Amino acid sequence: MKAFLLAAGYGTKLRPLTNTIPKCLVPICGKPLLAWWVDLFEKYDVKEVMINTHYLPDAVREFIKRHNQKNKQVKLIEFYEPELLGSGGTILANKAFVENEEDFLICYADNLTNLNLKKLVEFHKTQTSLLTMALFHTNKPKECGIAAIDENGLIYEFVEKPQFPKSNLANAGVYVTNRNIFKYIPVKQTCDFGKDVLPKLVNKMYGYQINDYLLDIGNLDNYEKAQKEWLK
Repeated sequence: MKAFLLAAGYGTKLRPLTNTIPKCLVPICGKPLLAWWVDLFEKYDVKEVMINTHYLPDAVREFIKRHNQKNKQVKLIEFYEPELLGSGGTILANKAFVENEEDFLICYADNLTNLNLKKLVEFHKTQTSLLTMALFHTNKPKECGIAAIDENGLIYEFVEKPQFPKSNLANAGVYVTNRNIFKYIPVKQTCDFGKDVLPKLVNKMYGYQINDYLLDIGNLDNYEKAQKEWLK
């Protein structure tokens, strides 16, 4: 299986840490966030990973180069964006990367997780869905993309940062999908997967509830929390 790892953001809420380090390379327990993702992909036999770059790309480029020289199990491929395309735009621009894949993963590198990718993919294959979204329980549903699911896991409503949440099941930023997804990604200058694509997939996608560790390294508080929790 192949994966997209979306990693090109500025990480503005992690400043001053990200003044000199791209967000995807901030150290968690002495190891870059990207390296923890590579470990996860290796554990679950993901063979090729495309990483998009934009902000401080040279550091990510060097990480990819060093990794590929020593690790032959997971191949990393860079996709440099002179102008940010948005998460949906990145995927659309790299349609050829997954042209021979039955299914593939889309992951947000902002997250730190030990998600069982094998179980996620197995669940996806039991459904006839276009996309399976990993979901976690949040105590701040107004700050997340929230899914409402039926008894079979079908997502019948998905709203970004809802004023009146129908559940506390939040988008974990990890998806399994197939090539049919490209029919739903609009061609525009900047395309956001969460805002421009996922709402079109209501009643066509399923939610998979996870009990694994998952933390968005999106601000300094969560960054410090990760340092205390991750190795446990």
